[in-house]
Amino acid sequence: MKTESILVIGANGQIGSVLVEYLRGIYGDNKVIASDLRVNPDRQDYFEVLDATDGTALQQIVKRHKITQIYHLAAILSAKGEQDPLNTWQINMQTYFNVLEVAREHGVKKIFYPSSIAVFGAHVHGSADQFSYLDPSTVYGISKAAGENWSNYYFTRYGMDIRSLRYPGIISYQSMPGGGTTDYAVDIYHKAVKGEHFDCFLKEDATLPMIYMSDALDATVRLMEAPSEKISVRTGYNLAGMSFSPKEIYESIRKVIPAFEISYNPDYRQAIAESWPSEIDDSEARKDWGWRPAYSLDKMTEEMIQELRKKYEIVRS
Repeated sequence: MKTESILVIGANGQIGSVLVEYLRGIYGDNKVIASDLRVNPDRQDYFEVLDATDGTALQQIVKRHKITQIYHLAAILSAKGEQDPLNTWQINMQTYFNVLEVAREHGVKKIFYPSSIAVFGAHVHGSADQFSYLDPSTVYGISKAAGENWSNYYFTRYGMDIRSLRYPGIISYQSMPGGGTTDYAVDIYHKAVKGEHFDCFLKEDATLPMIYMSDALDATVRLMEAPSEKISVRTGYNLAGMSFSPKEIYESIRKVIPAFEISYNPDYRQAIAESWPSEIDDSEARKDWGWRPAYSLDKMTEEMIQELRKKYEIVRS
């Protein structure tokens, strides 16, 4: 086992709930402290209740557990964030400032800050390269772009080792959708496995970048374990898995569940989707620390349906 003491903030969320177990498999259960606003009844060991807007409480946890790495996953996501923009900005930024300052004061060796394709805006059409212009259209995207710049500032000013990925939409069977625009691509599998009709809030041709959770976890740890001299991007690395539209994921599901049906009723989230690129150029991540995705759309679909059938105890007829 590796000698680290890791704190995961936002451990009950879509990424955090899976990342905690993934990290514990690498470092050991007692070396990965989960934290969130409420205790997860399924994960009570090595868990700290934490409101990340409370810098003093965060400081006490870092000192008590002698934390060497922080994965800061707490944030209000894109679609939910638009319902209360000022509160979203306040929470997303204040929690990150607390992480930066506590880490600086207590010598935390590494920080992981998750960014998002939401940092791109209307000026980026088609494929977004690593250094595309950022003009985010949502407060979530604005906060992530700001967080990237603060990460680079703390690296430049204080020499802090902060690493970041611009996640595309993340698809997983382990957790439910969390309020993001790309979360339709999680919900659609649940509806398909349960034999329910799916009402999609995006247009059928709204192509967006996505990644399967297994690939996202691999990329996250691969980045964090890369030698510091290999890290050339101190804002946020572009990360890609696959790009597809609602129609394409529907057709992939129909290969396994032929009776599945879908309808399209775009709402305000369609405008959010249209402000994001349809593809991500992640060549810098591939060059610097050897990133390669393992999953295609059809491979992901087969595994999602298999695992969700176990979850709902549905057997193939």
